[in-house]
Amino acid sequence: MSDIHDFDLVVVGGGPAGTSAAFEAAKSGVSVAIIEKEKTIAETVRTSGVTWMQSIKEFKIPNDCYNPIKNYSFCSANNTVTIKDKTPSAAVLDVRKTYRWLAHRAEEQGAVIFTNTAVNGVVKNSVGNIAGVTCVRDGKKITFHSKVTIDASGFSSIVCRAMNLAGQWSRFGAGAEFEMQAENVDSDTWWLMVGQKYSPAGYAWVFPVSKNVVRIGVGIGKPDSAVDPTERLKMLLKSGEGPIKNLGKTTPIEFHYGLIPNDGLSRKTVYNNLILVGDSAGQANPLVLEGIRYAIKYGRIAGNTAAEAIKNNSTDEKSLSSYEDTWKKDIQGKINSAGKIQDRWLRLTDKQWDQELDIIKELKPEEFLDFIKAEFGLTNMVKMATHHPMLAVRQLFGMIKPG
Repeated sequence: MSDIHDFDLVVVGGGPAGTSAAFEAAKSGVSVAIIEKEKTIAETVRTSGVTWMQSIKEFKIPNDCYNPIKNYSFCSANNTVTIKDKTPSAAVLDVRKTYRWLAHRAEEQGAVIFTNTAVNGVVKNSVGNIAGVTCVRDGKKITFHSKVTIDASGFSSIVCRAMNLAGQWSRFGAGAEFEMQAENVDSDTWWLMVGQKYSPAGYAWVFPVSKNVVRIGVGIGKPDSAVDPTERLKMLLKSGEGPIKNLGKTTPIEFHYGLIPNDGLSRKTVYNNLILVGDSAGQANPLVLEGIRYAIKYGRIAGNTAAEAIKNNSTDEKSLSSYEDTWKKDIQGKINSAGKIQDRWLRLTDKQWDQELDIIKELKPEEFLDFIKAEFGLTNMVKMATHHPMLAVRQLFGMIKPG
């Protein structure tokens, strides 16, 4: 491998945002490099993989990459609620298989993937704008020059931080999870476990991956709680709390640990020659801290935007701004509203969580899904108020306001 590479577009990060951006840009005819620090795409899994069937269909994710979910169970210290649907509307991804499928599609369009390659700095042009990145692979320094760089490096936001455009996230979620074989798996149903017993600032979960494999995890908000999610997870597994006790014998397959930003949409995401997307941009739903669908969707838009700017030989902030305009119009108000609900949830006692589940159980499946997905559009709010006049004046609905 030579020491210096020239590409139209350099994408830092081989996750769903980066590979989706690379796919669209390469399809448009520009030269694209994906730089991934791990030895293989998705070598390490950092997410529980929950997403929605609407997104599965939109992105044409293969059937063997996910387990469909049609029942949604909550449990608190003294209450349990299950919302059942006739058809699956959620899914648990085979994360590794899905990410590698996305990467393969990018390669088919001509993107070049450089694995085991860690970004350690940026290249700047004469006026201080980004013009590429420097990396290390097997102890050797490699430089990538580019017309546009996309920071899809996830929580670390390595390019953004190297350019001194942002610091570390002040609020974030830390999640620990075991993927396990289990004797008794209801593959149609996922569980969210809420309240102090499960997580002092977040929730625990049981997400079925298949008919005999589940992911059992704990997510805890930082700095809201100092509790270690790994230790809390081990405690729950040992005591067999909530739905865990019904799984029968469990055998660990692998351990996952990840961080996800929870600062809301607080960052600017477009600069001269630079776009931020996915977790680097803070594009995550605060209610359940999921963002794979945002990563793929806005990764594609970022790739298209970058490719058009490159082909027009104009890659300044103004030329890239349509990307930020699009995602803000789509989700900024929804994420802001979800953040208000999350702030309230963090203050609930176990008794209040018991009452909260009584509110949630009033929702129809489609209403629950809109709620948990943070789809707080005005039309959805009006429908909910019409169907549930009492719910509309209670605390749950009172936090949902268009923003």
